[in-house]
Amino acid sequence: MRYNVVVPKVTLLPEGRTVEFETGKLPYGEHGKPESLLDICEHFGIHLEHACGGSCACTTCHVIVKNATDANLSEMDDDEADRLEMAPGLTLHSRLGCQSVVTGDVVVEIPSWNRNYVSEGGGSINLGAGIPVRK
Repeated sequence: MRYNVVVPKVTLLPEGRTVEFETGKLPYGEHGKPESLLDICEHFGIHLEHACGGSCACTTCHVIVKNATDANLSEMDDDEADRLEMAPGLTLHSRLGCQSVVTGDVVVEIPSWNRNYVSEGGGSINLGAGIPVRK
């Protein structure tokens, strides 16, 4: 805590970059849930793939939570759990960046298959009407 407000730190591996933000003050970028890992990455210019635009319709924003910091993310809902079952490299600490709202300090790893996809010229695609409407 700083100045009587919550200021979570988010560390992304393997880059080792740490960013922090004041809870409730991060401008929402329309990517994933507000203050989700994806929203935070977008705000700070960190690339986290999200082919569906952050609507929980794919698994490209799959991250792995490290250092027992899972409790500092929102609870996983059924939609996220169902979608994660299709993610490559699934672990007990897997989450979708678009659905994981940060509530405290957290360390996450962007899996190598996601980083490789981006480095080989892949990128977010516009699925247009193929993206389901948010609930």
